Amino acid sequence: MIQVHHLDSSRSQRILWLLEELALGYEIIEYKRHPDTAEAPETLKKVHPLGKSPVITDGELTVAESGAIIEYLLDKYDVEKRLRPTDGQALLDYRYWLHFAEGSLMPLLVMKLVMMKVPSSPMPFFIKPIAKALTGKIQDKFIRPRIEPQMAFIEKTLGEHKWFVGDALSAADIQMSFPLQASSTRMNLAAFPNIARFIKQIEGEAAYQRALSKGGAFTTL
Repeated sequence: MIQVHHLDSSRSQRILWLLEELALGYEIIEYKRHPDTAEAPETLKKVHPLGKSPVITDGELTVAESGAIIEYLLDKYDVEKRLRPTDGQALLDYRYWLHFAEGSLMPLLVMKLVMMKVPSSPMPFFIKPIAKALTGKIQDKFIRPRIEPQMAFIEKTLGEHKWFVGDALSAADIQMSFPLQASSTRMNLAAFPNIARFIKQIEGEAAYQRALSKGGAFTTL
């Protein structure tokens, strides 16, 4: 039986969704974030040294990191290759978006979140104006010029077809779900109607809803 070491409100929600799409049986082992720091509990380090989620165990095997887990599950269980293209440009595009999610987009969204939180963090009152000015400059000069072209490229892609790689759901859509849901809480999507449509679309998928009911309340941090 596959075990999903599932941290609440984390990337592991994507793995539950994938397992539901594959119609695989699995067991959820739940971990709760610290109420003050939102950090994962130390007990996760018993499964993987970094103590991060998602991690799955499948018999004697342990697999960590979302992209690696997705590739493992598809290689072993998606024998009909329903959730990934098999060749040509579609396969290359699939691989691109599978790795783009965590390799390009998510680091910028994490930086943006940190910059948004710094000014409201506890600090001496006379430091706050400096912190606000500094984080604002980092956002304006570094984060925004990098994240906006990425969002525009995603918007264009989703304007050309229903999913990231054509008209059928693939694991690339599952991988891209988390950063785009996170983007909706960190920036105004009014200029990105196709991204907003995609988020609404994935959240309406039956397998996504089943995963949500099993994994519990979900918000991106």
